[in-house]
Amino acid sequence: MKENRARVPFVLSVVLFGTVGTFLRFSSLSSEASAFYRGALGAVFLLLYRAVRRERPDFAAIRANLVPLLLSGVALGLNWIFLFAAYARTTVAIASLCNYMAPIFVIILSPLILKEKPDPKKLPCVAAALLGIVLVSGVLGGGVGDPAGVRLGLTGACCFTALVFCNRRLKEISALDRTTVQLAVSALTVVPFMLVKSGGRFPVPQDLRSVLIALLIGAVQSGLAYYLYFDGMAVLPVHAVAILGYLEPVVSVLCSALVLREPLGLTGGIGAALILAAAVFSELTPRGKKAEKKEENA
Repeated sequence: MKENRARVPFVLSVVLFGTVGTFLRFSSLSSEASAFYRGALGAVFLLLYRAVRRERPDFAAIRANLVPLLLSGVALGLNWIFLFAAYARTTVAIASLCNYMAPIFVIILSPLILKEKPDPKKLPCVAAALLGIVLVSGVLGGGVGDPAGVRLGLTGACCFTALVFCNRRLKEISALDRTTVQLAVSALTVVPFMLVKSGGRFPVPQDLRSVLIALLIGAVQSGLAYYLYFDGMAVLPVHAVAILGYLEPVVSVLCSALVLREPLGLTGGIGAALILAAAVFSELTPRGKKAEKKEENA
């Protein structure tokens, strides 16, 4: 019963994550400025939440994990820069699908970085995802992906892959402490790129709609969403968290098609199905207890 109640806020958090790209379509802020406000306002929201509950961050745990925390925060900031730029260069669906190649990249690189034994059962998932991204990109014809947008989305996926590996190095630190630091560092990471893009001026929203979207993306779709995400993750089984998490790209694809009326095409649709199926089945593939324990701590 407790798990069933936890599914609703967890799914809500995933839906909030999946709608970020759609709302960005209606903002006048640059991708760098949007990434900054998301990280900064998200961190402020979590700090206020902790203050209301009279909880103090575990500074000892933060200091003990400082290097991987800083690196993961930088990776998160770069991921947002490239992903938000991809949203501006191609459809929200294609940008999101490119970004969700990250789990496949993790599978490919884990034997090299984590020295984990390759799992032959995951190889079909890797092959399906790679074929899917080729179809989505449109390089074979019939797709609608802008090559520049696809490259930006895949670069964002590489940054998110780095974030995953950095998180594997974290030990004995709460999810809220980890996320608060990562959001704050991501905002600081974006500042130089943002100032260069704006010619040295600090960008602020110029219209009420952009102000509301910045607040929404930062406080609701980051701060609140991360709170709901980790609240549900503390109760739900690891496999449920992994599978339900893939609702995010599904929501992005649906919003792109139904709200923004962005085309995906038959070839792109087949590619999208391959990427999502590969990601989901890679999580369903049976793993040893050692691998599951590592994932729970990641």
